[in-house]
Amino acid sequence: MTHVAAEKQKLLNRLKRLRGQIDALERAVEADVECARVLQQATACRGALEGFIVEVIEDHIREHMVDPALPSADPRAQAAEELVAILRSYLR
Repeated sequence: MTHVAAEKQKLLNRLKRLRGQIDALERAVEADVECARVLQQATACRGALEGFIVEVIEDHIREHMVDPALPSADPRAQAAEELVAILRSYLR
């Protein structure tokens, strides 16, 4: 994953938050917290993981699929940005 080196700390921070959410979810299950609260926490964990996935895919698209030297008006650059926008709306 060398293509995400510049974003490495941001991704690591996301994973640390996700780990904290999963730990909280585990504690909730162990403590027999009501189902609705457990499901709410599980949904938050899923959202955090999907956010992480979107970031990695977005970095991959921008690093490997589009030449960074292309002007933003180039159709390929525009198509890549449209794809990123679709991913963000679908996975978040």
